[in-house]
Amino acid sequence: MLRKVNGVVYERERIRTPDDDFLDLDWLKQGATRLVIISHGLEGNTSRAYVKGMAQAFFQQNFDVLTWNFRGCSGEVNKQLRFYHSGATDDFDCVVHHAIQKGYKEIRVIGFSLGGNMTLKYLGEKNPPAEIRAAAVFSVPMDLHSSCLRISKPSNWIYSNRFLNSLKTKVITKSSLWKELDVAEIHKIKTLIDFDDRYTAPLHGFQNAIDYYQRCSSLHFVESIKTPTLIVNAQNDPFLSDECYPRRRLKAHGFVRFEDPGFGGHVGFAQFSKNGLYWSEERALLFMTTN
Repeated sequence: MLRKVNGVVYERERIRTPDDDFLDLDWLKQGATRLVIISHGLEGNTSRAYVKGMAQAFFQQNFDVLTWNFRGCSGEVNKQLRFYHSGATDDFDCVVHHAIQKGYKEIRVIGFSLGGNMTLKYLGEKNPPAEIRAAAVFSVPMDLHSSCLRISKPSNWIYSNRFLNSLKTKVITKSSLWKELDVAEIHKIKTLIDFDDRYTAPLHGFQNAIDYYQRCSSLHFVESIKTPTLIVNAQNDPFLSDECYPRRRLKAHGFVRFEDPGFGGHVGFAQFSKNGLYWSEERALLFMTTN
């Protein structure tokens, strides 16, 4: 919340999706042949400090950088009767192939929190393009159901209410464009699970919140990943359940490396006296430049 990242000036590009919607992409370009694509977290966007910090770190190491805003996260309501969600790999695939069409032959992908879950699911559910050489994700709710239960605990009420109020506002705003979106009792929704049950699941083809969590949790896809991938979940992350630390399950994985440092919080990983470079950025750079 307090971090400031100066000197990052994006070039925005709007692309169309196959269903006649749009995605807003924010670029840092310097004519590099290597590209890193960064995906933000729940109710985030490309202006968040953790995104800009990572973007700056890679740009300074001679990468072009593409950060992208999920549907409805760029400051403008998206067109279709859908939003973004943890398993929306169709939009991520659209962004990846757009980058490939630009001519990039070496692509690395980075995801935070919800964007990390989406990234892992994408890499594991099908064979990703050969241009994707490596991935790094941080603070990933790999098991969505148990993580939603965790974030809804009283000790996390400040965070969960912030997310929930932001999500409700988006639904209410969109309801003025789509009369099918019933918000008459939205004030009764008190948890993220209730929100997902009422809106996220039915709007995106799931039976209910539990079906959504089951089908989109990256924990069910990681064993199929064949791309060099780094997963970093801090032990003191207040949002992650025990299921999000699959140490034994991934110990012998040939492509996925799981790390659980003692500190870092949720999308934090602050460190000082490193010229503004956070630990997560330092770790991602090392992994990406050796894979």
